[in-house]
Amino acid sequence: MALERAWARDRPHVPPADGEKLTSVTDGRGVHAVPSTQRAEDSSESREEEQAPEGRDLDMLFPGGAGRLPLNFTHQTPPWREEYKGQVNLHVFEDWCGGAVGHLRRNLHFPLFPHTRTTVKKLAVSPKWKNYGLRIFGFIHPARDGDVQFSVASDDNSEFWLSLDESPAAAQLVAFVGKTGSEWTAPGEFTKFSSQVSKPRRLMASRRYYFELLHKQDDRGSDHVEVGWRAFLPGLKFEVISSAHLSLYTDESALKMDHVAHVPQSPASHVGGVRIPFSSVRGGPRGAPRMESSSLENVLEPCAYAPTYVVKDFPIARYQGLQFVYLSFVYPNDYTRLTHMETDNKCFYRESPLYLERFGFYKYMKMDKEEGDEDEEDEVQRRAFLFLNPDGPAAPRPHSRGPQPGRRPPKGAGRARRARWDLRRPQWTQNFSEARPVTSFLSLSQVSGPQLPGEGEEEEEGEDDGAPGDEAVSEDSEEAAGPALGRWREDAIDWQRTFSVGAVDFELLRSDWNDLRCNVSGNLQLPEAEAVDVTAQYMERLNARHGGRFALLRIVNVEKRRDSARGSRFLLELELQERGGGRLRLSEYVFLRLPGARVGDADGESPEPAPAASVRPDGRPELCRPLRLAWRQDVMVHFIVPVKNQARWVAQFLADMAALHARTGDSRFSVVLVDFESEDMDVERALRAARLPRYQYLRRTGNFERSAGLQAGVDAVEDASSIVFLCDLHIHFPPNILDGIRKHCVEGRLAFAPVVMRLSCGSSPRDPHGYWEVNGFGLFGIYKSDFDRVGGMNTEEFRDQWGGEDWELLDRVLQAGLEVERLRLRNFYHHYHSKRGMWSVRSRKGSRTGAS
Repeated sequence: MALERAWARDRPHVPPADGEKLTSVTDGRGVHAVPSTQRAEDSSESREEEQAPEGRDLDMLFPGGAGRLPLNFTHQTPPWREEYKGQVNLHVFEDWCGGAVGHLRRNLHFPLFPHTRTTVKKLAVSPKWKNYGLRIFGFIHPARDGDVQFSVASDDNSEFWLSLDESPAAAQLVAFVGKTGSEWTAPGEFTKFSSQVSKPRRLMASRRYYFELLHKQDDRGSDHVEVGWRAFLPGLKFEVISSAHLSLYTDESALKMDHVAHVPQSPASHVGGVRIPFSSVRGGPRGAPRMESSSLENVLEPCAYAPTYVVKDFPIARYQGLQFVYLSFVYPNDYTRLTHMETDNKCFYRESPLYLERFGFYKYMKMDKEEGDEDEEDEVQRRAFLFLNPDGPAAPRPHSRGPQPGRRPPKGAGRARRARWDLRRPQWTQNFSEARPVTSFLSLSQVSGPQLPGEGEEEEEGEDDGAPGDEAVSEDSEEAAGPALGRWREDAIDWQRTFSVGAVDFELLRSDWNDLRCNVSGNLQLPEAEAVDVTAQYMERLNARHGGRFALLRIVNVEKRRDSARGSRFLLELELQERGGGRLRLSEYVFLRLPGARVGDADGESPEPAPAASVRPDGRPELCRPLRLAWRQDVMVHFIVPVKNQARWVAQFLADMAALHARTGDSRFSVVLVDFESEDMDVERALRAARLPRYQYLRRTGNFERSAGLQAGVDAVEDASSIVFLCDLHIHFPPNILDGIRKHCVEGRLAFAPVVMRLSCGSSPRDPHGYWEVNGFGLFGIYKSDFDRVGGMNTEEFRDQWGGEDWELLDRVLQAGLEVERLRLRNFYHHYHSKRGMWSVRSRKGSRTGAS
């Protein structure tokens, strides 16, 4: 086999004879595919070139086989016209990071919803921009029959796909530059990588061939992409394919941005592409009914609920409400801490970044002391750590390898002298009047002086010229003489060094203050013992009330809001097994009141003493049922979203909401879109076509105003006892979002401001990288009656701007006496999106643009 591979690698390539066609195979769907061939091994080429064969067939692109192609592959092309000649279609995906074509495919809107649709006249494009991706497609018209080679050059990566005919479904990867984003070429450099050049293709002048060119550019380098071709003859150079041999796939100039049925879908646009699945999230057991409220009314004694941290009628300055939002503790660990983002951001820990950069976490470690270590060396090392000179000013020492003539050093003095020397910088001349301290806390054995130029060579040359007994120097004399001054010594590494450490729970060092500085820390963690204790108390009272009918299967979720003066509020979510019945879901608020706490009524009545039944004999706090603090499972949730000229995001949002309805079966929600005269799509028609349980369409004139749009959407909701969720268009919701909103909104008591994870440029829900939006309160759930009571949105002050209206609303919500629940939700993302062209329709060049 090795001989056969060597022969295949060394034999010359024989082009097909005239009239001979390259063989191909056709699957059951009529899709042509070239059989895969073994690439010759070439150790001089990069690894990325070995991994991607030039002629990949459909079985390689889709492991399930060509017979399982996606149903949305384009097999039939739209009618072609003669006036299409001279240009090709160009789709732009802006503000998307990364330099690999794979990064482009991760874009949520690729390939159907580009930011810009336009055309280009030749296959050589350089917009002189950054962080974008291009999809160029159309037809190639060969000038004559014959074998043709193609080559692609770009900065950064690119791929050139060519079909065996005019069908996009038969496109094959024939040439590419790189796969990782780090590969690039200079303009016109068509032979830098072997992967750039295709094998010869037999083309006919009487036919047209579908092609697709994908290009990805990051924020560095001279952006360009070009495709050249040449007849397969010796000595010919590649020439850029010009307009004379190109034509459009279709004319898009009169189409709106939400018209995507004409956009071709080929293997190039679906390599590695999968639908975003619903991620598993913590929540109640799916399908398990919730226990009726009537079964829980008499389990606990009722008690008034008026936490001391509520700032009702308290005058606060503008935007000061951020300081009066407190965090809840959560059990079990929901792993909302962004540990994968702590490579550079270590704000979770209490140490400052400068301290960690210099000293790391060594203060939590105690190095084990080795046997025989001397106290003197420990003291010197300690003082070296403090950047001190242990010996003070010292006289210069001569460059000598042995002791001073006529003086014999005392035994053991060599080690101390070596320690003192190690703490000084090397003395290059005898003019130094003082030694300098070492600015390092490394151990003494790790500090050494550099070698003097030429000193080592002279010693090696004269090594054999010494007296016969010179090479047999005793160990004591060498130790007494000390190390050779000016000679390099390798750093000594103690691989056997061990240390002691105690278990540190860094979560216990955090407080429930709303930390606006750290955007990677997750929800506060509730100690397990506390969660189990509260659950055990509740189960004891529940079974005492119902004769032991219920058994605890698992603790699904426990949330605690702490009030150090009066007690703590808990949200208990348990999965129970009813005796002789099925599983049930319990989700109730309870209050653990401190002994002797006097709680005033929420309406301002005089304080009343706690009922005697709420005090345990041992003096420990006992659970009670907080009055008017129960959430409704059947309440309607209205998502209020203002939009203008954001066709691709509207389509994505409606698809996500329809998927949420299909996934959960929850029909108790509505989508209210407030449209500011969008011209890039028919929003109302899209709403009608979406499979939503309920929707409302409101059309407003004039410029886009977020505050006015939100207020108009809330005004359209008739039921004051329903929840309105002020929403953004670029949100990816977890499947438990509806119950999450309902649980944390209580009329007259609670509003909900979940923390969203803002995805970074080039990141997606499949590979989330980003940070928690700890300062943003734009995603806000509240009962409509409470929203109206606080005055709604400030439409006067924020008429022609947005940004800050969420903080201003938060101030008034807190002053009205409501608590604002603030939790980080898993799989709750804010998509990264372009801000160029927001709320506009056309660019200055006249190309069709959809704001994102």
